[in-house]
Amino acid sequence: MNGGDEVVAAPGGPPQPLEWKFSQVFGERTAGEEVQEVDIISAIEFDKTGDHLATGDRGGRVVLFERTDTKDNGGTRRDLERMDYPISRHPEFRYKTEFQSHEPEFDYLKSLEIEEKINKIRWCQTANGALFLLSTNDKTIKFWKVQEKKVKKISEMNVDPSKAVGNGNLASSSNLGSSKTHLANGGCSDRSFSCLSNDISFPPGGIPSLRLPQVTSHETSLVARCRRVYAHAHDYHINSISNNSDGETFISADDLRINLWNLEISNQSFNIVDVKPANMEDLTEVITSAEFHPTHCNTLAYSSSKGSIRLIDLRQSALCDSHAKLFEEQEAPGARSFFTEIIASISDIKFGKDGRYILSRDYMTLKLWDINMDSGPVTTFQVHEYLRPKLCDLYENDSIFDKFECCLSGDGLRVATGSYSNLFRVFGCGTGSTEATTLEASKNPMRRQVPTPSRPSRSLSSSITRVVRRGAENPGVDANGNCFDFTTKLLHLAWHPTENSIACAAANSLYMYYA
Repeated sequence: MNGGDEVVAAPGGPPQPLEWKFSQVFGERTAGEEVQEVDIISAIEFDKTGDHLATGDRGGRVVLFERTDTKDNGGTRRDLERMDYPISRHPEFRYKTEFQSHEPEFDYLKSLEIEEKINKIRWCQTANGALFLLSTNDKTIKFWKVQEKKVKKISEMNVDPSKAVGNGNLASSSNLGSSKTHLANGGCSDRSFSCLSNDISFPPGGIPSLRLPQVTSHETSLVARCRRVYAHAHDYHINSISNNSDGETFISADDLRINLWNLEISNQSFNIVDVKPANMEDLTEVITSAEFHPTHCNTLAYSSSKGSIRLIDLRQSALCDSHAKLFEEQEAPGARSFFTEIIASISDIKFGKDGRYILSRDYMTLKLWDINMDSGPVTTFQVHEYLRPKLCDLYENDSIFDKFECCLSGDGLRVATGSYSNLFRVFGCGTGSTEATTLEASKNPMRRQVPTPSRPSRSLSSSITRVVRRGAENPGVDANGNCFDFTTKLLHLAWHPTENSIACAAANSLYMYYA
């Protein structure tokens, strides 16, 4: 794999499980240090190149990191590969800048506090060396431009009063009858030019006080400027924003509506999906996540609290209430319980890089869907099946409503998602893969490893038989026999677009791993 230490499988065999290594941590807590609520990370996003990473937190701040291990070698990764330059196998990032994206607000009409927490960040296309990104809280989306500005300072000025010559002295020292012409800094020359006036001249050697200030660029600073604010378009909390592949438009989704925006126009948007019933008592499901297809600018998908995913085509009609395709898994007979609908709610969906597959995360599982097969998911991965007997406790402490994110690798061979006790899971979804790795967001990510029995898997394209894969399980306790901690949850993570590198958030700390 690019940038990885993966053992190459035999021809025709499944890819070998990756061995993950700790790379970096930003904002690491010391033992016993209390985490401030505003510092907890609430969004993570790589840009398309993988050279920049953005995080948002509950305090409304956006922090940017930039990759350094390719930049230090003096070229882009692609250029270095062309030159056969030895590339570092250890992706490294450094802090770049941060800015306050959102502030707490109060809606006086609804007597409602609007918190500053960043819900989502999405990178936009770069232009002229500047970075552009969208960030949103519950109600307002902002379009940011981050650019390097050179700080210019005046390095020399004539401030010596003994050399200062006043206007009066200048006039008295002028030889009005002289025909000498003027040079820079008040000097004079015997050469004359017809285009210059002969009515005024300067003393030999010029005037010592006549100095021009010199402006020099001392250093560069990064400046973040809010270019546009997209507000007052959502009655409910925004849960998703997604850029279109056309580079001009994006969508924003709340519980009941999806709006389409043009990046250049902030005062109007088009409502393209509206699931709000005439009578709110008839409401049975809400929108939980939405994302544009990575290459087809007319296609987007959105998920619901009932566990279904709808694919819509913007060419069909202005209001896309009718879907082009519906993806949902039929409920097993007799399996219904009080918690069935709660844990079926999809918290996040992501398209694969080529747009063929959609990855969805509900409370208990990851599901991989083929957009050409709407009869059910291609593969189901059990994330933390050991929690099923504890659903009642999780309901009591509201943990059952936690919204875990998911991500796919750039090559589409693996998927990842978070769990409790700061654990996250990596599953292989390639042909014949049985990979199911449990990692901990710490400097020793592999210390919670438990041997996972091999389970039959299958090709994504060769068969429609569905498989279920489980991660390492042990009811109620982890691999070391410790009780699971439901207060430490790993909700947010992102996979580098071209390499096997994962960034994940554990409270206020950003951990990075590579394989």
